[in-house]
Amino acid sequence: MRIALLSGGNGWHVRDLTRASALLGHTSTVVDFRRVRASLGCGTDDDLATFDAVIVRTMPPGSLEQVVFRMDVLHRLESRGVRVLNPPRALEVCVDKYLASARLEQAGLPTPPTIVCQDADTAMEAFQQLGGDVVVKPLFGAEGRGMLRVGDSDLAWRTFRALEKLASVLYLQKFIKHQGWDLRAFVIAGRVLTAMRRYAGKDWRTNVAQGGRAQAVSLTAEEERLALAAAEAVGTDVAGVDLLPRPEGGYYVLEVNAVPGWRALAPATGVDVASEIIKYLGERGA
Repeated sequence: MRIALLSGGNGWHVRDLTRASALLGHTSTVVDFRRVRASLGCGTDDDLATFDAVIVRTMPPGSLEQVVFRMDVLHRLESRGVRVLNPPRALEVCVDKYLASARLEQAGLPTPPTIVCQDADTAMEAFQQLGGDVVVKPLFGAEGRGMLRVGDSDLAWRTFRALEKLASVLYLQKFIKHQGWDLRAFVIAGRVLTAMRRYAGKDWRTNVAQGGRAQAVSLTAEEERLALAAAEAVGTDVAGVDLLPRPEGGYYVLEVNAVPGWRALAPATGVDVASEIIKYLGERGA
């Protein structure tokens, strides 16, 4: 099997997938998403059409035209029988926090109270409605980058005004007081492969990339049900599902990541996640 690893460089996850591919007898090639080319009526094929499968490891920042073109390329590949992981539509849903949250709510899954708007005045009303303590998140983002907890009205106004001037969408989520940890379940092919509890590090964020600490954990039946239902709601084959404890008991589904990392998960749990992903791609093509 010939596998393209769509990325923005040769980072740790790309190297781990390259290792796993070779271990299982496959060939992997790193392809920079920003340099992908498509051809129509030229007698030549698209850059990615010669591969049996494509693993998307990043969605690089770009203009609206660039992002739309990249997704168009993935949709075309899928329509021509190339296996794309995750499916293009799932990537589109998960990269957009509003759309992903809407899909989760539609599926009847508990999500934190959230208000999304486009101007500072409306955001201030939302700030008060959500209890005056919110997490402001970029609509597109991962690993906790760009998130800001705001619990002061003056700071809220300055933050919302600055985002408005940048023509940003304001995504406000009620801050949920928790016990300093959340759960990350790694879902693949309709099953939970493994999971970890992430403890907050230097601040309230539990993301390991932001200083959190990981510990292997076995999920309860209910935790597993939520993780699988969340992955299904957004259409992912492989996903990192974040579950946040609710003060009144149970969990919120906080996020579903369609380009999930496992740099902390693999050593914490002892699971060769990269090999499991490559095996799954092979099974899909069988």
